Amino acid sequence: MQLKYNRQPSFGSSVLKILIRLIILIIVLISAIFLIEKIKFPSPQKDFNIDITNDIKRL
Repeated sequence: MQLKYNRQPSFGSSVLKILIRLIILIIVLISAIFLIEKIKFPSPQKDFNIDITNDIKRL
């Protein structure tokens, strides 16, 4: 009967894999934020001047 050799990864290598994934995730998020900031979203061209003094007086 042959026994299976299940070698579990050491604690240091598993932590290293998690750190590498976190660093990659942080880099992707930061680059996405910078790319979104470069996009020019449309903004309203007209200034809205709404008089709400009557509404305030009713309250």
